[in-house]
Amino acid sequence: MGEDVEKLVERIRKLKKEKKAIILAHNYQRGEVQDLADYVGDSIELSQRAMEEKDAEIILFSAVDFMAETAAILNPEKRVLLPSLGAKCPMAGMISPELIKVWRRRFSKTPLVLYVNSSAAAKAESDICCTSANAVDVTESLGVDRVLLGPNHNLAWYVERETIRRVEVIPIPKEGFCPTHELFIAEDLLQVKKKNPDAPLLVHPECRPEIQLMADFVGSTSQMTQYVKESAERKFIIGTEVGMIHHLKKENPKKVFVPAYEGAICPNMKPNTLERIYTSLRDEKQVVTVPSNIANKARHALEKMFDVVGEVTND
Repeated sequence: MGEDVEKLVERIRKLKKEKKAIILAHNYQRGEVQDLADYVGDSIELSQRAMEEKDAEIILFSAVDFMAETAAILNPEKRVLLPSLGAKCPMAGMISPELIKVWRRRFSKTPLVLYVNSSAAAKAESDICCTSANAVDVTESLGVDRVLLGPNHNLAWYVERETIRRVEVIPIPKEGFCPTHELFIAEDLLQVKKKNPDAPLLVHPECRPEIQLMADFVGSTSQMTQYVKESAERKFIIGTEVGMIHHLKKENPKKVFVPAYEGAICPNMKPNTLERIYTSLRDEKQVVTVPSNIANKARHALEKMFDVVGEVTND
């Protein structure tokens, strides 16, 4: 870390103390941002952590827009800041309240399980939320034979495959996807596995079905963290956004991590720089707010998820 960066980090820490702020960073954030943060993890996990910080008055959420919205919904008494307004999740934008209403009319008696990677307005139209870690449990808890699940069709495929009871999972929209996880292709993974024959392959359920079928383990980033921690293996191939490797290395310094694809970089996660964090905190700008009528409905869908799974681990 250069001298200028060290000075900037020190200024941020001073501001954080003065303003009674906490800094949350998602696993896919830049390494230097993860190092600065008070907590690093998944979006719901981080929002819940903020709820536990009773003395905090400001949450600076270094992630993408829907995560900051969720933090604002679950922490209405705190100011939530998003360092860069350009940090928008394209997958979350693939499902809108209007689209949900169209599918509702078509499947009027089918519950909608909505992935937390969605806007607050979309959550407000759902029956219950889920994360990639708990989507199977949430779906099975409904006790039905068919659900709608959006906005990632690969996650829908995963949930249908993993449910013990034979639940039909209809993806909405039919082709909703994460652009970063779509970058993983079988030919590349075969080459990586050939070079690292003894390393288990861990992939995210937002990856295509053929990639999931190649994996030794399919799970959320929090589940990957737990898998690596408990495994006796020394080397792992990681099939998710490459920022995850920084987190895994810090947690497991004696283990080796190989990216399944080095180009798996989410450009929407990376606009949050130290400079933008400093400016956002200093000026308290980029405040994320959710209208109360939407927030109340979205909170209900999130709380129903909490009722099912208790303490939450996310995507």
